[in-house]
Amino acid sequence: MWSRFEIKARAKGALRGTYWKAFLVSLLITVIGGGSGSSSGFRFGQNYLSQEYISVIIIPALFIGAIACAFRWLIGYPLEVGCRKYFILASQGEANHGYLGYIFQRNRYLNVVLIMFYRGLLLFLWTLLFIIPGIVKSYAYSMVPYILADNPRIGYKRAIELSNQMTMGHKFDMFILDLSFIGWYLLGALAFGVGVFFVRPYEDTTNAELYLVLRKNAIARGVCAYNELFPDQESY
Repeated sequence: MWSRFEIKARAKGALRGTYWKAFLVSLLITVIGGGSGSSSGFRFGQNYLSQEYISVIIIPALFIGAIACAFRWLIGYPLEVGCRKYFILASQGEANHGYLGYIFQRNRYLNVVLIMFYRGLLLFLWTLLFIIPGIVKSYAYSMVPYILADNPRIGYKRAIELSNQMTMGHKFDMFILDLSFIGWYLLGALAFGVGVFFVRPYEDTTNAELYLVLRKNAIARGVCAYNELFPDQESY
């Protein structure tokens, strides 16, 4: 079993001497992950929108949205997994930015993109069943990027299944762990919102520490074999 105090203490220790490296990686995650976008609604009177208005406003907006989605899927997802790889290794004493782009290889890239897209689609479908199931499944699938960071060639069904198994019985504790950062984010928001960026390395490192614990437990319980996560290594 793990406690949030122990996990966060490990994260603080891992950040000593490497905070600014972690800050850059967290900033990259924030940029490629996108923020909470705002959508403006249109009020219709008795007249319909003119064809010219649709051509000038709606079509370019859809085009820009399609480009943003394509960037997220084709560039953002691989970079996110690379960033998670950085935090996993940094928590083990190897803070190396060279891993950020290691997914962009022929035998890794396509599989990672497809699995991350599949994960996003599942989360979207669960969210359609009301917010609560979507939140629960977001925790259930939260380890997928870390699993891909360890083994980019794992199967899509197995990645989802393994994340489910790793987080089983831990979702509420993970929720409380997330809540424990609210105070930090509120404090960061007081500095014109800029301070929240300085909290992200702490949270990202904490999540990596959590994954290390869940991964160790999964291997110890026989949920997965060591070589399933580390196919190129022989011992734990």
